[in-house]
This record gives sequence, structure tokens and C-alpha cells, in this order.
Amino acid sequence: MLDAAAHVMRTRGMARATTKEIAKAAGYSEAALYKHFRDKTEMFLAVLTERVPSTLGAVLANLVQQAGEESVQDTLHELARAALDFYNETFVMAASVFSEPQLLAAHRAAVLERDAGPHRISETVANYIAAEQNLGRIRPDVDSRSTAALLLGACFQHAFLSRFADTSMDDQTVDHTAAGLAQTLFRGLDPQS
Repeated sequence: MLDAAAHVMRTRGMARATTKEIAKAAGYSEAALYKHFRDKTEMFLAVLTERVPSTLGAVLANLVQQAGEESVQDTLHELARAALDFYNETFVMAASVFSEPQLLAAHRAAVLERDAGPHRISETVANYIAAEQNLGRIRPDVDSRSTAALLLGACFQHAFLSRFADTSMDDQTVDHTAAGLAQTLFRGLDPQS
């Protein structure tokens, strides 16, 4: 079911994907979908966590605990690489939600009800930056939330432009971009600068 949902959502976007279409692609009835998922938002969240080929969830899961272990620049590089992959894979699915204000409002409410959402990514990155600040590895005057927004916003923008231009983000491009973002951002964070 999730493979079919992922395929339909990738090709049509979440806004235009219907449970009827997903059920048909999966070879099940709509009723069978609703035995496994409360609604399309729950299915979308399951696709994001279980079917999107991304390491972002794993990187975020241990990010704050990793403070003080690897170099800050290496950790930001790994994070940027994972975010670039994730946003590139999910952009089409997620962007379509913004096409209809009522759908966006319903989706937002459903996601928040599940204590999920894109703000959780930013919060985790900001908490990592703050943890590194507490260890003296990032300047104390750096705003952790703004730093998280800069890194994640740049990754999202790169995915958006790649999709708009219909260009692929191969591994070499992703790694080069992630390394450049991490290096540039760390220059402003380094307490030695």
C-alpha cells in the first residue's frame, strides 16, 4: 500500500492523489486503505518516514546526542546532504498541499495533531546548534534557530530550483552542494574566527 501511495503522491502530488487512486494502484479497495490508515495525511506521513529514500530521519534522530563527537562542519555536511536528498524526493508530494488553502489547513491540523511537521526538523537542528554552543564549539552569539533556518532553507531552495529546472541532483552534485553549505555556514559559527 505504501509503495503505491508513494508512487501516486510522487507523480500527482498529495493534493491531487486520491485514496481511490492509491487503492487502485495498490490492488486494494479504499476500505482496505482505511483499515490501515486513518486518513490521507497519515498515509503521507508513513510514506515520508518509510518509503522516501532518505537518511534525514536517521541523522535527526541522533543529532543532538552527537554534539561534541564529530567536527561541527562534518556534522553540518552530513545534515545538509540528508536534507537535500529528502527535500528533493518530497518536494513534488508536499508542494501540492499548498495549492489549496483548505487542504493546507486540514493537512496542517492533522500533522500537528500527530506532533509532527516540518518545524520539527528545524527545532532539532537548532537544538544541535545550541548543544554545540554549550560545548564552546560554536560562537555563543549565534542564533541557533536562524542558523537552522539558513541551512535547511538553502537545502529546500536547492531542491526547489532543481525541480523547477528539471535537473537531476546526482550524488556528486548533492555532496558538493552540502559540503559548500557546511563550509560556508561553519565559517560564521566557528568560535576561532
